[in-house]
Amino acid sequence: MTGLLGPNGSGKSTLIKSLLGLVKTQQGRGSVLGIPWPEQDRAIRDLVGYLPEDDCYIAGLNGIESVAFMANLSGLPGTEGLRRAHEVCDFCDISEERYRPVESYSTGMRQKLKFAQALVHDPPFLILDEPTTGLDPNQREAMLSRIRTLSAKLGKSVLLSTHILHDVRSVCDQVIMLVDGSVKIIDTLDNLSRPSEPTIHLSLMGDPTDFIERLRNDGFSINQEIDGSLKVVGVHLDQTTQLWTAAAATDTRIRRMEPARNALEQIFFDAASKGKVK
Repeated sequence: MTGLLGPNGSGKSTLIKSLLGLVKTQQGRGSVLGIPWPEQDRAIRDLVGYLPEDDCYIAGLNGIESVAFMANLSGLPGTEGLRRAHEVCDFCDISEERYRPVESYSTGMRQKLKFAQALVHDPPFLILDEPTTGLDPNQREAMLSRIRTLSAKLGKSVLLSTHILHDVRSVCDQVIMLVDGSVKIIDTLDNLSRPSEPTIHLSLMGDPTDFIERLRNDGFSINQEIDGSLKVVGVHLDQTTQLWTAAAATDTRIRRMEPARNALEQIFFDAASKGKVK
């Protein structure tokens, strides 16, 4: 699953609309699901489930009618389209609200409706543009769980465009970052999170002063975080004997020891401000 990140105005929605043939491009070529782009953008649209950032509903229809209508537009006949619409509404947690006019829906309910519309024709590729906007914390986690299910268990390819970094960390394994219409970063989240030097992150109990002094005397480079935790630079997880020795010598209790990870927020900031990660 790929996260598409970038500041507001960086070109995320424009890129998506270009892939779907909703805006014309002046140059560039590629393929989507093995289909040449932009020559066959209509064939690409048939295989994509698209959740747009903006509202897209027809006034006067209720929820189930809206989803069934999208099923019919995708080629499913009336009865089959209605059956499929009920199925995806169940998956998207749209219960009795499916019989209410869409105009009466809250922002969160409209997000669920757009998600159901994107899924109704069972596409192999989902493009989700800010799918968790307007959802409360519980609804957001439920939405992310459904997205994970679609990717991990049902084998669907997913492009998640969002400015919410928590959502990317939660479900994505690859990241693309756009800045001013240009790709600044494309890499796995694991590679991006790995520090340039091996670093151990320590959480301690009690005053760390003596422990820090001991490690510095032993030649370690120590960074103390705002929350009081420590980052010891240049140490692999399988080279921690000296850390435990120092803790024992200074009567320091180590609560947690793990490899340090770069914060996605800092990676995003660096890419947006300088076009590269330090």
